[in-house]
Amino acid sequence: MIHPYHTTKHLEKMRAVGKINDGDVQRDYVFDTPFEREIKREVFKIVRRGREFGTWGYFARAFTYIGIMAALQYLWVTVGPSWTLALFLGMSQASIGLNVQHDANHGAASKKPWVNDLLGFGADFIGGSKWLWMEQHWTHHAYTNHASKDPDSFSAEPMMAFNDYPLDHPNRKLWHRAQGFLFLPLLSFYWLSSVFNVQILDLEQRGAQSVGIRMDNDFVKSRRKYAVTLRILYIYWNIVCPFLKTGWSWTTLAQILVLGAAESLTLASLFALSHNFEGSDRDPTKDVREGGEPVCWFKSQVETSSTYGGFISGALTGGLNFQVEHHLFPRMSSAWYPYIAPTVREICKKHGVKYAYYPWVLQNFISTVKYMHNAGTGANWKEFAQPLKGDL
Repeated sequence: MIHPYHTTKHLEKMRAVGKINDGDVQRDYVFDTPFEREIKREVFKIVRRGREFGTWGYFARAFTYIGIMAALQYLWVTVGPSWTLALFLGMSQASIGLNVQHDANHGAASKKPWVNDLLGFGADFIGGSKWLWMEQHWTHHAYTNHASKDPDSFSAEPMMAFNDYPLDHPNRKLWHRAQGFLFLPLLSFYWLSSVFNVQILDLEQRGAQSVGIRMDNDFVKSRRKYAVTLRILYIYWNIVCPFLKTGWSWTTLAQILVLGAAESLTLASLFALSHNFEGSDRDPTKDVREGGEPVCWFKSQVETSSTYGGFISGALTGGLNFQVEHHLFPRMSSAWYPYIAPTVREICKKHGVKYAYYPWVLQNFISTVKYMHNAGTGANWKEFAQPLKGDL
């Protein structure tokens, strides 16, 4: 998944930021299945091996978004905040998270490691951290929708529950019953939780750490000073500078929060669509527990993800709308996903693998809100015998 060629040359392209327990993976998942072999074979007929990195179109898109954000950031620092600027700067920072750092921190933007490394700092210039992001995100890719091993599945708890827990589960809270209605308001706090995340001090992402990922290595330790410096710079530019321009005022504080909410809703709402929808497989290793047989890892990636829209949606979201394709080929640049999607769907149909596709993002969003409501109220447990298993 992460190292598609399994050679020393390619392994050297990305620094190790964590260690996974291979025993868990080998017990729960099986690789080299007929489905995996065929989908790799057919997709790499479309995108030849070694050419799956960013195209000129990807870099044109990436540097367009970088230029827009740089201009808006300059105005925010030098001219001062306004309601309009707060809204557009927040959305622009989100576009860096979607279109620049995501490909780069997957090692998919370029064959050249330094290009990925440089563009990956986009995460730090929008209030996050490339190293914390990789620790959490790669764990998410390994264990997508696993209730106890995918950090994304429980990272919003206790405020919000993405996991559809049994009715008597201790992680269920009374307010989860209203999370379908509170979905967007709660997501608007994502920026605050990221910017003021104290994990920046030791660069050990707690969600990944809780499932056994080890990050106590010299590389991670050596990067702490850079991560903290970049976070201080971000806070200075985006929170301190507005007050230096206007002096203390509730209006300025509100404008800063609008910036954060705009970034949060643009980023987090699109992230949430990808794996939380009606019929998504919320228990991909159920068959392992009940029958002892490991599941096809590639099949589980498809059935825990959704795809919506097409090329235009991809240009706006950095290819995150092609979440199925992304989880199958995370080291492939998002520029290629529109071209491989029809083949992926065809092979999924041939092998009986459930592929969730929504023609429009609004349809995926409505399905996500319905899922969040049902997960919060426990409605699925009342209606179905196997509520966590996808049925689309």
